Amino acid sequence: MKNIYFISDAHLGCLALEHRRNQERRLVSFLDAIKDDAEAIYLMGDMIDFWFEYTDVVPKGYTRFFGKISELTDRGVEIHYFTGNHDMWMDNYLKEECGVIVHREPYVCELRGKLFFMAHGDGQGETDEKTLFLFRIFRSRGARRLARMIHPHWFIPLGRTWARHSRQKHEDGHEPGFKGEDKEKLIVFAKEYLKDNPQINYFIFGHRHIQVDIPIGDDCRAIILGDWIKLFTYAVFDGDTIFLGNYIEGESKF
Repeated sequence: MKNIYFISDAHLGCLALEHRRNQERRLVSFLDAIKDDAEAIYLMGDMIDFWFEYTDVVPKGYTRFFGKISELTDRGVEIHYFTGNHDMWMDNYLKEECGVIVHREPYVCELRGKLFFMAHGDGQGETDEKTLFLFRIFRSRGARRLARMIHPHWFIPLGRTWARHSRQKHEDGHEPGFKGEDKEKLIVFAKEYLKDNPQINYFIFGHRHIQVDIPIGDDCRAIILGDWIKLFTYAVFDGDTIFLGNYIEGESKF
């Protein structure tokens, strides 16, 4: 029986990263390594550092990544893509050109008898009103229509510059490590959600760039996937349980 994989937060194309091409090649190498073993792959958001689609225009780049995704879907591997806070303005390009299933909201589904709650993680457990207001504004249709009025020659470089500043802020140490299960917003959210939905077996999140796997119930675990900038981490579900791994090119076996 084939496996189901989960990865998140590659931020491909990030201007703050020095070796962007090598990073993309490493991700493609991982996808190639699991192509015969994977039944489905869940890309849990922020795989691209900035993405915006016009009706007939998309950002240049990512050809190796998109090509490998297309190859996998052509082979029958199911690819799911969750929009994150950096690639929230994804429309139908990946669906129509690459055969990807795009999720813009949290998704609950059963996989081989286990119930999964999956989301990128931005907005889950957030209590700051200013942050929630900006979250709603940026994800609104009105904001997307206004942005499309700006020529891509101006708007896409602007978006990439904004995303670069966000990454540089995190690289300077402003993104904390694991805060503990009573303070980590995604874990707190999962615990609260579980109270009303005790049938959930796994919560899968990206967003935080830390790798976490903790039990939050008798038969429930909350997992934060890490990233593909420094950690190169992933999760794999074999039908019975989930294992977390770290991809080392040339050494990891599948």
